[in-house]
Amino acid sequence: MTAPLEVRDGRAEDADDVARIHVRSWQTAYRGLIDQDVLDSLSIPDRAANWRRFIAEPLPTGLGILVAVRDDRILGWASFGSGRDEDGTADGEIYGIYADPDAWSTGVGHALLMTAAERIMDAGHTRAYLWVLDGNDRADAFYARHGWELDGATKVDERPNLTLKEHRRVKVLAG
Repeated sequence: MTAPLEVRDGRAEDADDVARIHVRSWQTAYRGLIDQDVLDSLSIPDRAANWRRFIAEPLPTGLGILVAVRDDRILGWASFGSGRDEDGTADGEIYGIYADPDAWSTGVGHALLMTAAERIMDAGHTRAYLWVLDGNDRADAFYARHGWELDGATKVDERPNLTLKEHRRVKVLAG
C-alpha cells in the first residue's frame, strides 16, 4: 500500500533534496530542448546553496516553497509568490513546479499545483500565471488539464550560456 502524500512548507534542511529534484527534472524534461552541455553542467551543490538562501529569506505570509513528501522522501517542490511580470496580466505566480522523474504521473505535481494555487489565493490574489518552456509538451498538457490557459504572452529569458523561450499560462483562481 502506498503511503499518503503530504504537502508542507519547505525548510532549510530540504534544500539538498529540492536541488536534486531541480537538477534531475531539468536534465530529464528539458533533454533536447536545452543544450545538453548546459544540462550536464547543472550542479546539485550550487542549486542547494541557492535554495538554502531562498528558503531562509523571510517571505510574506502564504508565499514561498512547498515540498511533497511520501515515506519521508521529498518527491517534488513548488515555488510561488506575487507575480513578477510587469504587464499586470495576473497577480500571483507559480515560479516553478518540479517532481523527481521517478515520481512523474503519481499525483505529486497535482498536489503541489493545487496547494500552491490555494496559497496564492490565501495571499489575496485572484489570478495567477506560470511560464512553460517552449517544446515542453508534457508540462503544457499537465497545466491544460488543470485549467491553465495560454494567453499568447511569450518571453525570452537570457541567462549565461542559455536562452529560454517560454510561453505563459494563466488561471482565474477565485472571483
